[in-house]
Amino acid sequence: MTPAPTAEPDRFPIPTRTNLTIIGLQLAAVSGIILGVRAAPSWGVVALWAVAFGIVGNSIYAIIHEAEHGVLHPNPKINEGLGVLMSLLFPAPYHLIRQGHIGHHLRNRSDDEAFDLFFDGEHFVTKCLQWYSILTGVFWISIVLANVAVLVAPVLLDKKLYRFDRPSYALFDSLNPVYRRLIRLEALLAILVHTAIVIGFGVSPLRYAAMYFGFGFSWSALQYLHHYGTERHVVRGARNVWILPLLDLILLNHNWHLTHHKHPVVSWKYLPALGRKEDPERTFLLWHYVKMWRPPRYSDERVENRHAGRVIR
Repeated sequence: MTPAPTAEPDRFPIPTRTNLTIIGLQLAAVSGIILGVRAAPSWGVVALWAVAFGIVGNSIYAIIHEAEHGVLHPNPKINEGLGVLMSLLFPAPYHLIRQGHIGHHLRNRSDDEAFDLFFDGEHFVTKCLQWYSILTGVFWISIVLANVAVLVAPVLLDKKLYRFDRPSYALFDSLNPVYRRLIRLEALLAILVHTAIVIGFGVSPLRYAAMYFGFGFSWSALQYLHHYGTERHVVRGARNVWILPLLDLILLNHNWHLTHHKHPVVSWKYLPALGRKEDPERTFLLWHYVKMWRPPRYSDERVENRHAGRVIR
């Protein structure tokens, strides 16, 4: 189930040429950073390139995010094709992370997706491990490892394996079995693409992994930042945050996140104008991330997932 449109395409047209230009710049930036990592004279310089790749990688994810909501390109087939292409750089199967993200819009802040809280019947230590895996990049590593896992053991996509953890079960319960073969094919392509990059660019696999973790850590740390401590409401349970204006632009206004949840099929281009009008209050991103290091807190407020049992189309 995809969130229903909340705005007319004539009022908020997709900036097709701009999006395609951004994709071209992102691909060029990735190539340049890999060359920089290969030629770096020290690990300190590699670390600087990793920071740069963290910024570029999150910009790429913002483009993938546009595709997930069908607002990257007006032609649905091209939109999907670009989503698949750019997801290879994540690296992850597009049809897996797309379902996960659309499902997030349906489960947000319910008991099925409230990672900063724990409830009766849940283990505090387990919730802490889950929470700090998000804050430290381990969450991203698990998604990358899923490329191999779904190839060698496709049974791992079976929801029955995840009854021990409510959020995981809810995620896998929403996955559409129609996409399973496609997910495995995209996982294989991701592995082949990154193998070809390492060999073709002649970059050290260890340096390449360090560069990528610059993205993985920052992406993972940002994943629940926009929802931490917010109202237990599927739409209003998000916040707008800010950092440097240039970074906000590079991230395609992804930090206008409450506005995005209210208007999930409006292009990134229009979110600031909508946000300033509807929800102008914004929190400083870095300070909010620091606050997130508090452990999950107990809650007796229960919010059921009204979309439980529905699969993503």
